[in-house]
Amino acid sequence: MLRAARNAGLAIILSVSTAAAEPVVVAALGDSLTQGYGLAPDDGFVPNLQAWLRGQGAEVSMINAGVSGDTTAGGLARIEWTLTPEVDALIVALGGNDLLRGIDPAASRANLDGILQVAAARDLPVMLVGMEAPANYGPAFKTDFDGMYVDLSEAYGTIFYQNFLKALAEQEDRAAAGATYLQGDRIHPNAAGVDLIAQDMGPSVLDLIESAAN
Repeated sequence: MLRAARNAGLAIILSVSTAAAEPVVVAALGDSLTQGYGLAPDDGFVPNLQAWLRGQGAEVSMINAGVSGDTTAGGLARIEWTLTPEVDALIVALGGNDLLRGIDPAASRANLDGILQVAAARDLPVMLVGMEAPANYGPAFKTDFDGMYVDLSEAYGTIFYQNFLKALAEQEDRAAAGATYLQGDRIHPNAAGVDLIAQDMGPSVLDLIESAAN
C-alpha cells in the first residue's frame, strides 16, 4: 500500500513537471516580413525571435504563419486554420501589403478586426504589430492607417508594438541604416536587420508569453 502511494505521488510530480516544461506556443501571423523573405531559413524573423526569447529563459515555440505578399484580407481568410489547438498566443503583423497597394484603411481595419475577433473568441492573448504609412499617401490616409492599429489594440486589449520596422526607423542615420539593415529592395530587412528587430520587439513578446502562461 505504501509503495503504491509513493508511486502515485511520483506520477503526480512527474505529470506536473512535464506540464510545467511545456513551451508556450506562439503563432506569428504576417506577411513577407514575418515569413523571412530573401533570407536563409535560420536567419528569418521567427527563428531569430525564438532564439532571442529562449536566450532570455522563455519556454516558447514559435510558429511561422507568415505568407509573402499576404494582405490583411489574406490573414483573415486563414486565421481559423492557423489557430490550431496547441496555439497559446498570437502575433498579428499585417498591413504592409495593404499599404503598398493603397487599400482603403477602412477595409484593412475591418479585416484586422475580424482576425482579432477570432482570437478573442478563443481567449488567446494577442500582440498587434503596427505599420506606419509614409506622408506621401496624404494626411487623411496616414491618420486612418496608423490609427487603426492603436484603436484596435485598445478595443481588444492587446499588447501593442508600434511598427514592425521601428528598430530600423529609429536609427540616427536613416540612409546608413537602410544600407546596413535592409536587403537590396530596400523593403525587407537582411539578417542583421532581423536581429535588430527581434531584440527590440522581444521584450513585448515576453509580455505576451507571460500573459499566455498565466
